[in-house]
Amino acid sequence: MSDDIDDLPEEEPDQEAMADEWAAAMAEQGVEEDEDEPEVAAPMPLDEFDEKPLAAAASQDLDVILDIPVNISMEVGSTSISIRNLLQLNQGSVIELDRLAGEPLDVLVNGTLIAHGEVVVVNEKFGIRMTDVVSPSERIKRLK
Repeated sequence: MSDDIDDLPEEEPDQEAMADEWAAAMAEQGVEEDEDEPEVAAPMPLDEFDEKPLAAAASQDLDVILDIPVNISMEVGSTSISIRNLLQLNQGSVIELDRLAGEPLDVLVNGTLIAHGEVVVVNEKFGIRMTDVVSPSERIKRLK
């Protein structure tokens, strides 16, 4: 068998017939065709753009996330121990942490350090008083 595909004449579509069909379809839809001038949108005056709607939109966007719950935790300290020592822990065991007594606690939101604080008692419950809050730019740096 031989490849005679190259020998077949290529059919070229009738360009004028296609243009007429498109013109008829455009006329049915009520679209006028002007070949000399392309359609350009009218410019909008700059005084119609106001920054107040943008600020309101930003406020609404912020309102969407304000009710999202986050986990906040206070870390007294940490340490590493072997599984053998972990299994030997029982009531009354003492674990030495990497912090000195009286050092401020870390306040973490979803695992990210946002502040340091000290333990207080409020209505017979533990609380924390913020002593140092990490700046927003520093928090962003720590996320990376």
